[in-house]
Amino acid sequence: MVRLWLVSKYTINGAMVSHIVQTLDKVTLLGASSVSAAVLQESLTLAPVLVAADGGAKEAIKRGLMPQAVIGDLDSLDDPTRAAIPADRLHRVAEQDSTDFEKALARIDAPLVLAVGFTGQRLDHELAVYSSLVQYGARPVIVVGDHDICFLAPAFLQLCLPVGTRVSLFPMNKVTCASTGLRWPTEGLVFAPWGRVGTSNEAASDTVTLTPSALQMLVILPRAQLDAAINGLLAGL
Repeated sequence: MVRLWLVSKYTINGAMVSHIVQTLDKVTLLGASSVSAAVLQESLTLAPVLVAADGGAKEAIKRGLMPQAVIGDLDSLDDPTRAAIPADRLHRVAEQDSTDFEKALARIDAPLVLAVGFTGQRLDHELAVYSSLVQYGARPVIVVGDHDICFLAPAFLQLCLPVGTRVSLFPMNKVTCASTGLRWPTEGLVFAPWGRVGTSNEAASDTVTLTPSALQMLVILPRAQLDAAINGLLAGL
């Protein structure tokens, strides 16, 4: 069930905002970057509630999909797209202190969000998305690209992965991360974006655990492990 209302409150850049989409189901958040039909279909199968971040609405309409809500400053909506979407589904957030991804994410209340259409084009926009994962660290969000997925490691994460699966860790601040099941152990290592990073590690057993010292560590896996990532994140809720 999807409810579109202004109820629960959340903060963005210190300001209190209200949720627009509240659902017990998983949400696909669609951005304006190119996304393959396979990625979008997989995401909607796993997370059937479709929400568009501003220009993502144009991509949705082009593919014959109707978003439950469009959230953003709406400066990327052309007239045909705007006309195709019921007015009560268009939610303009005028402030310019946050990205459209942040505007949408802060106003979605759901167990998990799959963010598609946010990778592979403008690098500055993509980096801002990864920064937002840390800013909203308490919310399970997976950024899904054509080849890889990326999400923030919670305080404890257990992943069931095929042996040999690539498991990359990228710190967004100075952080440690205890682990089990990795080919190269991380115990005692200090990670930082300006120092040691953990790219191209891999699963040495079928169960990998990660225990970061703070909500500052991104996990990058092959897209084929999207189900494993979803299961691992939801198991910790």
